[in-house]
Amino acid sequence: MQDYGIPTMDKTRLTWVLIDWKVQVIRRPIYAEKILARTWSKDAQKFYAFRDFEIQDEQGNTIVKAMSKWVLINIDTEKLERVNEEILSKYKPELEKFSFGPDEVFEKLKEQEHYEREADYTVKRGDIDVNHHMHNINYLDLANEALPDDIYFNSKEFDFFQISYKKEIKLGETVKCKYAFVNNKHIVVIKSQDDTKLHAIIEII
Repeated sequence: MQDYGIPTMDKTRLTWVLIDWKVQVIRRPIYAEKILARTWSKDAQKFYAFRDFEIQDEQGNTIVKAMSKWVLINIDTEKLERVNEEILSKYKPELEKFSFGPDEVFEKLKEQEHYEREADYTVKRGDIDVNHHMHNINYLDLANEALPDDIYFNSKEFDFFQISYKKEIKLGETVKCKYAFVNNKHIVVIKSQDDTKLHAIIEII
């Protein structure tokens, strides 16, 4: 997504922002193992663009796969920008391939009525990305803060997660990380301290 990304933000005033992604780990690579990481544009429509990812080992086996959903944001107004025909022409599907299959969609993650545990987290400099928001991957650190001790210290490594981003988190903000275990899934909901802003919902298996 180079045409409307970090290198061109100063000129276009537009940038792509990740709003949903899911990742499945089939096998974790070992130290010094050679791997091949691939990504390709899957589709773009109206306000959204979709991109898939995979990691293969030397034998060509897929060991990690992922899918993602993006929106185009005007950095001056912080509002969604419609994906017009000019932009669509730059993000046509690159491969007839789907990491999770052609019918896979993003499940709608929901807030829970009851939570088992809650932890506060104050955002540090190292959490911030080039857009001055908390980096996408650091939301998994927030999920770890919310997990109960017996889950965090005694469980095997998780092989699947989905994150739905709702509202950016900025430097110095303190957020609540709320945990619930529902239908054999670990759910972490990230909210502002006063509970008025929903920042993200994370599902881990």
